Amino acid sequence: MFMIAAIIRPFRLEHVRSELLAAGIQGLTITECCGHGRQPEWIETTWCDGKIPKLLDKVKIEVAVRDCDLSVAIEAISHGARLGRIGDGKIFITLLERAVAIRTGAQGELALEPPVDFVEAAE
Repeated sequence: MFMIAAIIRPFRLEHVRSELLAAGIQGLTITECCGHGRQPEWIETTWCDGKIPKLLDKVKIEVAVRDCDLSVAIEAISHGARLGRIGDGKIFITLLERAVAIRTGAQGELALEPPVDFVEAAE
């Protein structure tokens, strides 16, 4: 299993979310954040004669996926977030050692599966 953390532009969130849902990836966490990378926007400091990068609004998406869904999830996030400009974001992938579903006690990849009652209610 893997944990994917993607930092993207806030206005691309719904595009990424739609792509993930279309790819069959369910369950995600969204966090509003700010930061900077190589964007060319700078602000001047008042206490020294230098410049520092401007902090820009971003959104962090976290998704836990099974091994077989990793490439699909990465492609969905990339496709939904990409504008082809500096500042589109980054995707970070880490190995997820263990997952436990609190309600059912399911562990491992079974914890990432939608519960049967959820699937039946959606149909």
